[in-house]
Amino acid sequence: MHFTNTTEAVRAWVRGWALSRGAVEPAALPWGFTVSLGLPGHVMSHVLPTADEATVRELTGGATGPGVWLKAFVPAESLASWIGPGWSVPSAPGCLMSIDLDANTVRTPPPLPGGYRLRSWTRSGVVHARVHAPDGTVAARGQTSVDGTTAVVDKIETHPAHRRRGLGRVIIHTLVDAATERGATVGLLASTAEGRALYEATGWHVVAPLANALRGPDPVS
Repeated sequence: MHFTNTTEAVRAWVRGWALSRGAVEPAALPWGFTVSLGLPGHVMSHVLPTADEATVRELTGGATGPGVWLKAFVPAESLASWIGPGWSVPSAPGCLMSIDLDANTVRTPPPLPGGYRLRSWTRSGVVHARVHAPDGTVAARGQTSVDGTTAVVDKIETHPAHRRRGLGRVIIHTLVDAATERGATVGLLASTAEGRALYEATGWHVVAPLANALRGPDPVS
């Protein structure tokens, strides 16, 4: 492992995640980080490497506008019991995962099903990979950033109509190989509960639980 504790892993992940999303440098604060994205439904994210009830209550009590997210590396039930009015935990709990990357390891790429095509390219320092179905539509996608020796794999998605065909493995393999070529020695990603089995099958392991909370719109009076 390249990290001695969860805080170190989260610090590396949030830098790479912000880079992947095209956000500004994360703002370091006493309790963690704030990443400003400025997107509809995702204005900013507060990232807490070591969350506690008092800090979560203070942060969620002070956020009055919708579209603010809070990412805490604690069990979802704990976060749900700490958040203030107007907040919710909108998705199943996930986890932060890691993998050691060895440039000397020979990895055989999984084969694509007949008719599927893989495309990869780099834009603004972020490597993108897509698998196109025989009809030309995007069947699977993902991207990765590299910050120093840490790669953050992000936005892995397989269209429901194309699942269980090994496309996710192809995307992960492509991104990990690209990151290793750029000097990455460790990989990090934020996994959903649904995606965890795929990542574990390809060598990733859990670093910490991850729960998300969202500040929704105020009720109409």
